[in-house]
Amino acid sequence: MPADFIVPDWPAPPHIHALVTTRAGGVSTGPYASFNLADHVGDDPEAVAENRHRLRAFLPTEPVWLEQVHGTRCIDAASVAVGCEADAAYSRIPGVVCAVLTADCLPVLLCDEAGTVVAAAHAGWRGLAAGVIEATVAAMNVPGERLLAWLGPAIGPQSFEVGGEVRGAFIAHDPAAASAFRAQANGKWLCDIYRLAALRLQALGVCRITSADFDTVRDAERFYSYRRDGVTGRMASLIWLGNPGLTPRAGGDARRTQRSD
Repeated sequence: MPADFIVPDWPAPPHIHALVTTRAGGVSTGPYASFNLADHVGDDPEAVAENRHRLRAFLPTEPVWLEQVHGTRCIDAASVAVGCEADAAYSRIPGVVCAVLTADCLPVLLCDEAGTVVAAAHAGWRGLAAGVIEATVAAMNVPGERLLAWLGPAIGPQSFEVGGEVRGAFIAHDPAAASAFRAQANGKWLCDIYRLAALRLQALGVCRITSADFDTVRDAERFYSYRRDGVTGRMASLIWLGNPGLTPRAGGDARRTQRSD
């Protein structure tokens, strides 16, 4: 099965390159079928290594894989070792690939309008509430008005049921977050994580926001979902700086997707 990559459709400078993997194109089997890129979820290490080898063919260098912990730390991908504990990475060096792994959590890709810095953040609800977006924007050291954001495939607002404590955590930070929650008859709430991320970005001055229109829970053929399956693989969201004037490396079935926020 060939690779099926999603290429963000956003107004980034042409030398900003980004892609998101899906389930297609790898050698993993069972609940990890087929393009699992995570080495911490119980998959065969040799299969993960082969999947990463296949991905590498579309990238300028090996991605800087993080040990994600649902926190807020953002690191300089050009100056740390693979496996650093963090949930976001940025780079100002061409060819350094920032990467986050997700399976329902929201991947947030960022760049500045001049194309001098890129970043990737892993924003599950815990990291989002704790401030991973704020930490990432701070690390980029560019005014929010000069940044662009792309919100990748995540659990959709019709699938993400949460308790009142999650709603309370976001509303305590910003009362406007109430607009991202819809009450259910069972006393719980449906949560729009895309909306929550957009509010955080807008509060930082980031208003050029593009969102993918996906629901990882509902599309089992294309996406891994921890909430749906429990034991499952992970997709990768990757971004890197190229050299101005050069076209990105591309392959597989690359599809550009977006929605407005």
